[in-house]
Amino acid sequence: MANHKSAIKRARQNKERQLRNSSKKTRIKNVVKALEAAIAEKSPAEVQEHMRLAQKAIAKTAAKGTIHKRTASRNISRLSRKVQVLIKAQAAG
Repeated sequence: MANHKSAIKRARQNKERQLRNSSKKTRIKNVVKALEAAIAEKSPAEVQEHMRLAQKAIAKTAAKGTIHKRTASRNISRLSRKVQVLIKAQAAG
């Protein structure tokens, strides 16, 4: 346990940041899961709405520094590729 006043404060800040970061990461997981469920249902309007929410949540989390910007970019790219495949399949079929 920290003994100095500054170390006590630093430990408290780290705890608060950990809680904040874990809730943001959980939010990302939940919106991605909802998007993938919508993709499985194959409803283009719902998929596009969930994609917008997922992209916003991932970008916001990266902007705050919780996840790296390249990780966020990669995740958004992979999700958008899945969405585009679904939209093209709907248009063709």
